[in-house]
Amino acid sequence: MNIYADLFLTFAKVGVMTFGGGYAMLPILQREVVDNKGWATEEELMDYFAIGQCTPGVIAVNTATFIGQKNKGVPGGILATLGVVFPSLVIISLLAGVITAFSHLAWVSHAFGGIRVCVCILILNAVVKLLKKAVIDVPTAILFAAVALGSYFTPLSPVVFVVAAGAAGIVLRSLGVGK
Repeated sequence: MNIYADLFLTFAKVGVMTFGGGYAMLPILQREVVDNKGWATEEELMDYFAIGQCTPGVIAVNTATFIGQKNKGVPGGILATLGVVFPSLVIISLLAGVITAFSHLAWVSHAFGGIRVCVCILILNAVVKLLKKAVIDVPTAILFAAVALGSYFTPLSPVVFVVAAGAAGIVLRSLGVGK
């Protein structure tokens, strides 16, 4: 298959199968992009995800753009981005009128309640997978704890934590601390 079509269709598949946003998309992205296609390593995917989180826009869209661009330059980035948003555009366009017409029904409200619970579990699974790959030694465990506590107890932007953690990683590695 043409790599451009493959980029679009793979990310369209990711986009159509993902409910709950960027975090819930991580396990599907890992399976499709890392395991099935080999377009990125797990470490690269985590890096793209981190960068996508601290840049404007939707995390999944930014990640798709990075992966597409890495594999086929600007056209690949554009096609991967279009692929990941295309299913949402179609589905939202179809549902926009229907949802407002039926949102007052109890079963619709209950369905969304169930979907929210499911999305929480999908996000938790993504966090556990990332945690296993990211926290590899004592320094990264301390950094993890510091960022977790800081993000919970302060109103600081996630960008501050990403930049601070990146700087800490540079300092720690340059001092020869950790792996």
